[in-house]
Amino acid sequence: MEDADIRPLLDASDRLVAEVTMGFRRYLCPLIDWKDRLVCIKGPKGVGKTTLILQHIRETFGARSGKAAYLPADHIWFSSHDMLDAVEYFYTHGFTHLFIDEVHHLPEWSRAIKTITDCYPKLNMAYSGSSILKISTGSADLSRRQAVYCLKGLSFREYLVLEAALERPPLSLGDLLGAHRRIAGEICEKVKVLPLFEKYLKSGYYPMYRDVSSQFQDRLVTIVNSVLDVDLPSVEDVTTATVRKAKKMLMVLARDCPQQPNMSALYRELETNRNLGLKLLDALERAELFAMVESGSPKLKRLSRPGKVFLGDTNLMYALVPSPDVGAVRETFFANQMRAAGHGVESPEQGDFVIDGKWLFEIGGRGKGFSQIKDRPDSYIVNDGIELGIGSKIPLWLFGFMY
Repeated sequence: MEDADIRPLLDASDRLVAEVTMGFRRYLCPLIDWKDRLVCIKGPKGVGKTTLILQHIRETFGARSGKAAYLPADHIWFSSHDMLDAVEYFYTHGFTHLFIDEVHHLPEWSRAIKTITDCYPKLNMAYSGSSILKISTGSADLSRRQAVYCLKGLSFREYLVLEAALERPPLSLGDLLGAHRRIAGEICEKVKVLPLFEKYLKSGYYPMYRDVSSQFQDRLVTIVNSVLDVDLPSVEDVTTATVRKAKKMLMVLARDCPQQPNMSALYRELETNRNLGLKLLDALERAELFAMVESGSPKLKRLSRPGKVFLGDTNLMYALVPSPDVGAVRETFFANQMRAAGHGVESPEQGDFVIDGKWLFEIGGRGKGFSQIKDRPDSYIVNDGIELGIGSKIPLWLFGFMY
């Protein structure tokens, strides 16, 4: 390949690395071991994977270093060139690190990544994909070769860094439960928390909110459509009619989330069968459009009746549901933040959530009491609409400081 052929791709890499903003860094940045030969960063579209990669290149190598290149697989350059040809050029010209973004746009992407790692043993590579569907489906052959990280949307803690310049490290669950009143008091002395929390629930989970402003919810719907129109067919080998069923399933379940759906009734409404219905539900969950909270019973039970279905995050609720139920928003926020922090979340017979098989939580408004979980050990009330808690009553917003 001639220098002139690669120039548009190299110029794009140099420009993007040189112009990326370096101020705000996501929680995942210090957790990634970039020394691994193959790094995979996966997560929903719009959560900031591209920025994270560009920041790492600029911080570690600098702009135009001649050692690292950023290769967006959705660049028009790849409509007439092959990724393997690009890798060969960069490797033979002294580059030691390549970062492939939007990898799911490559045909047979997992085979391409495997070929690169096999044929260039001295090359370090990281890749990311906006579609959790395709990354999850295609990475099986790479499972023992790569270090995998998942980037979630902004926590409420990160949102306050952007909106109020409040810098505070993440909390462990033990510290939160044991010292929540002191911690919340320190935060509330510096920030008017509750108005910002209301904004976060509607449009603060995806970093793009800073760029699209009043069009945020329209942009989020566009992202959802892209997942279903583009990613789903490439992963599941489904027809256009099945994509329409997936969209209908999303909207039908979103109307009443959280819920434990009547699957037989759902299949009838979608005019589909059990196998396809479960396949679509699983795909929507892997795309993080839905989140399943199980009751703790064996996973095989999901084949006949899935657990409680939540939308993936509260921003999705406001984008897809005209007037989401406030109680559902509270529960969705709590489940989303706890799962993103790596905790096990289950649905108990009493109360709303059991965390890590031990702690019981009931979620509600500022007047919520212990009547539903009285006399239960390790139980807590999580109240919305309050700045400070006391004893076993904890403000809901503080659970946004878990990551």
